[in-house]
Amino acid sequence: MNLLIKGGRVIDPSQGIDEVLDIVVENGAVKELGAGLKAPAGAETIDAAGMIVTPGLIDMHVHLRDPGLEYKEDIITGTKAAAAGGFTSVACMPNTKPVNDNKAVTSYIVAKAKAEGLVNVFPVGAITQGSKGEALAEMGDLKEAGCVAVSDDGRPVTSSELMRRALEYAKGMGIMVISHAEDLSLVGEGVMNEGFVSTELGLKGIPWAAEDAATAREVYLAEFTDSPLHIAHVSTKGSLRIIRNAKTRGVKVTCETAPHYFTLTDDAVRGYNTNAKMNPPLRTADDMAAIKAALADGTIDAIATDHAPHHLDEKDVEFNVALNGIIGLETSLPLSLKLVEEGVLTLPALVEKMACNPAKILGIDRGTLKAGAVADITVIDPKATWTVEADRLASKSKNSPFLGWEMKGAAAYTIVSGKVVYSRS
Repeated sequence: MNLLIKGGRVIDPSQGIDEVLDIVVENGAVKELGAGLKAPAGAETIDAAGMIVTPGLIDMHVHLRDPGLEYKEDIITGTKAAAAGGFTSVACMPNTKPVNDNKAVTSYIVAKAKAEGLVNVFPVGAITQGSKGEALAEMGDLKEAGCVAVSDDGRPVTSSELMRRALEYAKGMGIMVISHAEDLSLVGEGVMNEGFVSTELGLKGIPWAAEDAATAREVYLAEFTDSPLHIAHVSTKGSLRIIRNAKTRGVKVTCETAPHYFTLTDDAVRGYNTNAKMNPPLRTADDMAAIKAALADGTIDAIATDHAPHHLDEKDVEFNVALNGIIGLETSLPLSLKLVEEGVLTLPALVEKMACNPAKILGIDRGTLKAGAVADITVIDPKATWTVEADRLASKSKNSPFLGWEMKGAAAYTIVSGKVVYSRS
């Protein structure tokens, strides 16, 4: 499709651009940026006055549940939710059924996403066979089939020796390792953050040390092997301190956090709210403040949702047996825009963490509006107000702690390869 996006505030950190401009899109690619540009023949014009225009947002951590768990979500509904949230690309984790640990599963995801998905889907393969932590998966085959990273997300690789080898092999193949940093022996039977609230509610707690100890191990292994490493869903001030120190030493470590960790604390669990149960668990106000500080100082490289859909029957149960995880694709943008409102981040810094940096970490050719780039573009209405209502969410599952919340900011248009795949109007 050909498009003229007219008069929006274009923010592209990859080029240092933050000004009111027009964008011309031809044949699915960005042709030019400038003032007073004319629409190419047969082009649709989008009036972006008063709106923010950015490289397409990228969520580098989602669970699409396809194949095998389609009763929770599938590639069609998951990518619809992504488009509604302003995301033009998502990276889907391998804990499907079967686990994405081989070419066949990866090829299925790639083919189905191409045929039925609204946005780009970049698969993440498993580090170990079946994500069991016993033997490495065939990383070369996974990369060849289309995987952009490897992870056993949902579980840690408990063997330090195996994780060392994973980092070494992945480095040689040029594929990123994404770590789920958790010491299961410290987690035990814990179901929420260990602290005052867990004691008050009579629930077994998960100490911050379960994340911090595992993060420290991963960082030291990355340093020892001189390998790049990405730490998923960071939630504690201690893990951030470890990562910040590692970066000052030149360790090739990046990390992400999720909107729920800078929006909610473990107080949200009061009332035994299973939609506030996730892994890592919601932490304390001190941890939330540390996450905001780490976003501001650049310790945290990316914001990712960890979109984890679950059927009502898996959440409408006792807290102890409810499954971990919440959906997040459709609420991430307004929650993240609040960081700008609070002065934690500038708009360009937010775009960097939601578009440019995820593209760099995963090594994909997205996250920019340079001439010739694939025209993946998000047009944001920063003043749009809306209420999170279960029956209006595109995701198949509705397990969100933000149901009923008033939100400010939304995607007005989501554009993938020059095609409008979502329009708020």
